[in-house]
Amino acid sequence: MRKIRKNDTVKILTGRDAGSVGKVLSVLDKGRRVTVEKCQIVKRHTKPSAQHRTGGIVDVEAPIAISNVALVQSDGQLARVGFRYEDAEGGRRRKVRYSLKNEQVFD
Repeated sequence: MRKIRKNDTVKILTGRDAGSVGKVLSVLDKGRRVTVEKCQIVKRHTKPSAQHRTGGIVDVEAPIAISNVALVQSDGQLARVGFRYEDAEGGRRRKVRYSLKNEQVFD
């Protein structure tokens, strides 16, 4: 289980996009890098292909180290994430992510 997952809202802490908030598009490299929507935009030179009919220079989001982003809670505050087990229906236990600051569960 990862601390930051796809579709989480995160805030960029360092780099040229520091302070911007966006949604995680993907988690790469076994959870060490994330791609954030509309952040870390780079120019990519592409050849014509099936996906890009015309070649040229395309703007794409580049991955950011996961240590440079922080999860944003529903109230807008940044959160450090922890894990714990909670009881679920059927007598099973379920592993959930929660905020270490105010015990809010993210799942």
